[in-house]
Amino acid sequence: MATPTRGRPRKFDRDAALDKALRLFWQQGYEATSISDLTTALGIGAPSLYAAFGDKQTMFNESIAVYGANYAGFAERALAEEPTARAAVARTLREAAVEYTKPGQPGGCMVISAGLNTTNTEVAAALEHMRTANVHAFAERIRTDIDAGLLPADTDAAVLARYIGTVMQGMSQGARDGASRRELRQVAELALRAWPEDAPVDR
Repeated sequence: MATPTRGRPRKFDRDAALDKALRLFWQQGYEATSISDLTTALGIGAPSLYAAFGDKQTMFNESIAVYGANYAGFAERALAEEPTARAAVARTLREAAVEYTKPGQPGGCMVISAGLNTTNTEVAAALEHMRTANVHAFAERIRTDIDAGLLPADTDAAVLARYIGTVMQGMSQGARDGASRRELRQVAELALRAWPEDAPVDR
């Protein structure tokens, strides 16, 4: 009688597992997500999780990097591709309304929400740095338009950029609280009304 052969063990898909962890951190936040939550979501034991990803913070850091590459690049693309700061900001806010309400993924922005209430100062600082970097990128683009004469010389680039960042944070929280895509689009259009008038053209 032939001895039955044991099937080859299923290959561990690290990228798929990391995406599941990412979504859990995105939905629950860093602090509220336990190792037990992660092992349950990934379908592996704690030793396997530690072997594949290290500790919880290391796994979160990887998750944030993947989130930035796969889910949160719309603002960076808008700044790189649009001809003016206003066009880049308008595109960013309109796409935020779409990205923050996509079916099949947690609402809002992971970088904005995942660090709420965390006692881990390194995680909180890393997320704050990412949010601040976005504001600085907007401010730099606004200054470029001021220097080019496309915006009034007295435009406060830092405050205007902070305003855009604050609107995005509000849209993110609104999406988590159940705001619809249509509502967030309306918020985006309303926010754009605060944009300074174009600088007058010399004749």
